[in-house]
Amino acid sequence: MATTQEFFANHLPKKLVENPGLAKEIGAVYQFDIDGAGIWTLDLTGDDGGSVSEGAHADPGCVVSISDADFNGLLDGSANAMTLFITGKLAVTDAGLAMSLQKILN
Repeated sequence: MATTQEFFANHLPKKLVENPGLAKEIGAVYQFDIDGAGIWTLDLTGDDGGSVSEGAHADPGCVVSISDADFNGLLDGSANAMTLFITGKLAVTDAGLAMSLQKILN
């Protein structure tokens, strides 16, 4: 799987283009604070199919905090989100919105 930067720069935008209904289905703003890799915003609130940008959002619905190594583990399937959450390696500000991320990350 891609590195964190490749995921946000290439893979995720391509997925949004190929699946324009995902944004409408989810309808939230996510901020990913990835220690060692940066901050990205996934905005799924508009009618444009969603967007990905580098940097923080003024009012995200859900902030996901994780290390770069653990995020890459989620991307390549070697890590489990629930295990990371339970062990404190993954933090989210809205668990309900975080559950919707499975549709995006898979």
